[in-house]
This record gives sequence, C-alpha cells and structure tokens, in this order.
Amino acid sequence: MKKRKKWLFVIAVLLMVGIAGRYLFIGGHITNTRLYDGDLGYVTEGIEEYRGFMIDNVLHSPDYGDIHYNVYIPQSYDGSEPYALYFTLPGYEGLYFQGVAANIQSEEFGFEAQKYNSKMIIVAPQLSDWGETMSIVMGKRPDLFTAYLHVSSKWDGEYEPVAENRLPVYFAIGRNDEYYGSKPTMEAYDTLYKLYEQQGLTEDKIDELLVLDIKEHEYFTARNAAGEHSGGGLFAYDEEIMGWLFSRSDTP
Repeated sequence: MKKRKKWLFVIAVLLMVGIAGRYLFIGGHITNTRLYDGDLGYVTEGIEEYRGFMIDNVLHSPDYGDIHYNVYIPQSYDGSEPYALYFTLPGYEGLYFQGVAANIQSEEFGFEAQKYNSKMIIVAPQLSDWGETMSIVMGKRPDLFTAYLHVSSKWDGEYEPVAENRLPVYFAIGRNDEYYGSKPTMEAYDTLYKLYEQQGLTEDKIDELLVLDIKEHEYFTARNAAGEHSGGGLFAYDEEIMGWLFSRSDTP
C-alpha cells in the first residue's frame, strides 16, 4: 500500500507537468526527486475499481484545482525494478462530467496497451474540458516522453522542442475526419519533417521519428465505425499503430 500511495503522488505530479490532450506514452524511470518540491497539493485515493483500475483518484492542486484520474498498477509491481508509465487521455466522451471512469469505459487504449507490456503502470486522467492541448504538452516537456501517438487531433503547440529532443511521433487520423479534417495533421507532420531536414537528418532517420498515417474511409466502414473522428478509437486495436508505439521504448 505504501508503494501504491507513492506512485499515486508521483503520477499526480506528472499530471500537473503535462495533463492534456488525448493519448500519450511515457517511458523510462521516475527518479528525479526534484519533482516533489513545492506546494503540489495532495491526493485523495479512490476506493472503487474497474477492470483492475483504481478509479477516481483526485489530485487537489492549489494551482489547477481538482484533477481526477484512474490508475492501473500491476500486482507484480513491488518497487524492485522500474516500470514503464503509459498515459491514455480521453476524447469528449470520456470527460469527467460524463461520469466517473467514463474514459476507460468508452475507450480501450488502456486495456489494449496491457497486451504490449505487462510490467507497466497505466494512468487514465479524466479532464474537465476538451481541447487540442496534447501538443502543447509535447512542446513544453518532450524530454518526459518516449513517444507520442497523436490520434484524431490537431497540433497546437511548439514544434522546435519536439524536434530538438527527437521525440518519435505517430500521426493517425481519418482522411475526412469530421471534426478536424486531415490537413492540420499533414501540416504538423510537414513542419516537423522540415525541422529534421534542417538538422541534417537523413530520410531514413526521419522516418524512424515520424509516421504519417492517413486512413481512408474504407478503413472505418470496414470496421463498422459511425464516423472517422469517433472511429479514431479503433486505432487502439490496430497492431501496426500500437506496435509502433511500444517499439519506441528503446529509442535513445
């Protein structure tokens, strides 16, 4: 229990550093004790579970108010070895006003991720509002992340820090996404690509860091999706997409 409470606090600190957007992956080890400095508020631990997730933990932050999150900590975790940390952040249907744990009830990214790494702590925050803010986090602290899966969203943050840290990014969206269209995603990919060209990276190296995956309409209709934007949830089951994400864990 003591180790679990410690992780709840570490996770809460990370939420304050970079909570936003839709889906992301953090790899590596939480060892920087400076993360604990300052008046960070306190955590109320959830008391109910859903499919192995302890739900409705709350970070009471003096700066950001209450941040609700659900967390899965494998029973095998005892603190003797580092575990990866995976974040899955909700679309509109998973926001907190939709109900406690609505995010992990409506989206399968957290559960599908367990198939790729059983020694992994999974965090599913429930935001109170919706926006294209994941890329803002990437632009501020790309050093915290191993790779980023940008699903059915729009880039609204800085590009240079991402390129400087050579953070691998996979862009996935429907060609005719009803909410964004695919043009903003293609523009974001092109911007990062040009920054890597300016660094002198070869085409092969850039292709290791950036993937642009524009799905045609047939991808969604073949899987009985109601639309291309909501159909972004199908990417959780796509072994090519998720396999790319978890293959990045050893990327320097």
